[in-house]
Amino acid sequence: MTAIAPRSFSPDAAQALATQGLHPVLARVYAARGIQTLQQLEYDLKTLLPFHLLTHAQAMAGHLADAIAAGRRLLVIADYDSDGATACAVAVRALRAFGAQVDYLVPNRFEFGYGLTPEIVHLAAAGKPDILITVDNGIASVAGVAEANRLGMQVLVTDHHLPGDELPDAACIVNPNQPGCGFPGKNLAGVGVIFYVMLALRAELRQRNAFDGKPEPNLGNLLDLVALGTVADVVRLDDLNRTLVSNGLRRIRAGKACAGIQALLKVAGRDARRASTWDLGFAVGPRLNAAGRLEDMALGIECLLCDEPVRALELAQQLDTLNRERRAIEAGMHNQALAALEQITVQDNSSLSLFDPDWHQGVIGILASRLKEKFHRPVIAFAQGNDGELKGSGRSIPGLHLRDVLDLVSKRHPELIRKFGGHAMAAGLTIAEADFPGFEKAFEEVCSQLLTPALLTRTVETDGPLESPDMSLELAQLLRAEVWGQAFPEPAFQGEFQVEQQRVVGEKHLRLRLRQAGRSFEAMLFFHADPLPERLRAVYRLDVNEYNGNTTLQLLLNHWEAA
Repeated sequence: MTAIAPRSFSPDAAQALATQGLHPVLARVYAARGIQTLQQLEYDLKTLLPFHLLTHAQAMAGHLADAIAAGRRLLVIADYDSDGATACAVAVRALRAFGAQVDYLVPNRFEFGYGLTPEIVHLAAAGKPDILITVDNGIASVAGVAEANRLGMQVLVTDHHLPGDELPDAACIVNPNQPGCGFPGKNLAGVGVIFYVMLALRAELRQRNAFDGKPEPNLGNLLDLVALGTVADVVRLDDLNRTLVSNGLRRIRAGKACAGIQALLKVAGRDARRASTWDLGFAVGPRLNAAGRLEDMALGIECLLCDEPVRALELAQQLDTLNRERRAIEAGMHNQALAALEQITVQDNSSLSLFDPDWHQGVIGILASRLKEKFHRPVIAFAQGNDGELKGSGRSIPGLHLRDVLDLVSKRHPELIRKFGGHAMAAGLTIAEADFPGFEKAFEEVCSQLLTPALLTRTVETDGPLESPDMSLELAQLLRAEVWGQAFPEPAFQGEFQVEQQRVVGEKHLRLRLRQAGRSFEAMLFFHADPLPERLRAVYRLDVNEYNGNTTLQLLLNHWEAA
């Protein structure tokens, strides 16, 4: 069952925003997202939270400045997703601009696991670095940091994931979510954390007169990478993250993005001049992620570090090919999962745990996300790992903190989960293959205790109905220019329509003509090819359709039901 619910908002706040010059619909939309003043929407870099509030950022800057002065060899240990790739690119580009000797390592996670494991430390040691710098990982790497210390390598950890009960014995840790850190921007992605460390490092080098007689590197040039990693990692777009993303989008739209991002937009068929958070999250991010899902992320990082447009395009085309392969694998896994779920009544369950020996470990996270969206249940999908282990990737629904659930399962059944980590909405874990039935039962027990019928009912939130004059290309263009994302969702509206025309396009999508209040609207319903009823109640977004040089309004349907 799905409920459609308009978001609540303060009429006074909406009126105040409209009085300050915002379009009335935008004023209402922003008021529903907690915006009270236009200053929150200006996204001036001068409003960024100061780096000195981020615990140990200045201390890490001191370590790095000393290392640069001494000519020590630095090695960035990256993660295998878009956040890790962009964080690595930010670190390498900034450190090289500061004169550091720096390289990077992004190991194949299927061979070496996640984070700074002892195996990765041994792989890194072959290059004889003096300092390891983790980006988007490391907060849980207790054993790996200990091994690096034993081998004589200093470790600097930058991460944003939630810590476990024990912190690694690193020389310095920067993580807004570590105990005792009072930094207000708790939602920074990994790329945002390393960007802040580089801000602190520049200030430290400035204080040491390191830039005397030469130009000071402009870290604003890295904001396109920060924007991509922040959006693709689906962190909350609070005021700080929206400022970072907005400024990154400005660079991309101005044609100033790095060659890799420009190439990835090109192979995705997206216009950089009109780039949006949607393009970063659903066009560029998946192509970059494909490298880490099917092979390793070195190809993606090389693309982001490349400054030669022709070579960057070649790399982006390879990533696009990998993404097509990933989509084909995911489609097959999705069909297998749906076939398996036909044997049970999903609505009787509070959770779904699935395993197939043929599933690809790099794609189970996407599979879990798709099934979570379809069934509105927390889902964990497993694939075979090494030595009789299963690797699981989970996605949750609002109201259920997935990492906390896994922690509770682990405390109740200490023998079940070998390791786990993650966030409220996404987590990963490792179990023994023989323990899958026991885990499935334990996970369902905890979820059924914590989830109420209301939480298990999908709610589609909207920004209410639109008056006919507001259903316009002008408003669609205004909305497209804004910054939307996790916890700051793109506006969706609700209304009843008569279906005038409908036809299948691309074998699996519906192109529609809908009528409301005497006006007809072109519309699209993606990934649905069955006929719709003559009248429907729909939740939709306003979209700008550009085709053959023409720019028109179209509606994108998110949800529909018979009226």
